[in-house]
Amino acid sequence: MTNFLDPAILFFLFGAFAGAVKSNLEIPSQISRFLSLYLLMALGLKGGFALHKSGFTSEIGFSLGLAIFLAIIIPIFGYWLLRRSLNTFDAAAIAATYGSVSAVTFITATQYLDQFKIEYGGHMAAAMALMESPAIILAIILANKARAAHSRDLKIKQEATSVSKILHESFTDGAQLLLLGSMLVGLVSGDAGQQLMAPFSIDLFKGMLAFFLLDMGLMAARNFGGLKGKPPITVLYAIGSPLFHALLALLLCKLIGLPLGNTILLMVLASSASYIAVPAVLRHAMPEVNPALYMGMSLGITFPFNIILGIPIYTIIAKYFM
Repeated sequence: MTNFLDPAILFFLFGAFAGAVKSNLEIPSQISRFLSLYLLMALGLKGGFALHKSGFTSEIGFSLGLAIFLAIIIPIFGYWLLRRSLNTFDAAAIAATYGSVSAVTFITATQYLDQFKIEYGGHMAAAMALMESPAIILAIILANKARAAHSRDLKIKQEATSVSKILHESFTDGAQLLLLGSMLVGLVSGDAGQQLMAPFSIDLFKGMLAFFLLDMGLMAARNFGGLKGKPPITVLYAIGSPLFHALLALLLCKLIGLPLGNTILLMVLASSASYIAVPAVLRHAMPEVNPALYMGMSLGITFPFNIILGIPIYTIIAKYFM
């Protein structure tokens, strides 16, 4: 119940209501872009400052390794399951969307943990960055193979070029570079840098997040309609997969012995779905798929579920088992 009284969550609900009643309320795209970059920069700085205090440990290595493993196994399993009901391109696009992560969901989760004084490692921001790309690369490979099966004229060189281009775009993406660069700045500047940047990266953070979630609420309401006429498996997957992925992450964290805060954040990352990075790539790399499909699922269903209910549920489950 406490989550529903959080101003940021209330602004998200207000935005969803405004979008549902077709209000002309709108956040200019450039402002929305600025807010997302600010949140990533502030998150990176916070992670860097925390890393400066803790240093690099074996726990950090296990956390990052597990994050990469989840980013590979989740889209593979998702594609295998969805391929039974959908065509190759739709299955690959959805698997990539749900194999990647949502930065805003992660940022909201960190605020939730801060609110309840649950400690977590600053390196988890790096885990988020590492989990963005594997699913995208896998989807491109699957799409190329599907095209090759329909056209013998497709050359192997073209496939390799496509994958290399995706790799380059994934590792040089501006938002991801900003996150990692900010983390490096926080790591190098340490306590002195934290004191100087506190008014920017800490004091303003909650208000900026609330404003951004207002915009996300508007977008969620407007993308939900994209699921009309889609196969039932898409709605079931949008609701069921976050819970399954979170439980998978919990099991692996329990086996490795990660602390509570890091476990919750890995559960959140595993359960989230991309609505920015992956759709931006898929629009060009997989034009065979209607963006309304994966955008309607990730932004219309999964994102609101995780923001409103998922994060508290994952926290309760993790506390019980850890």
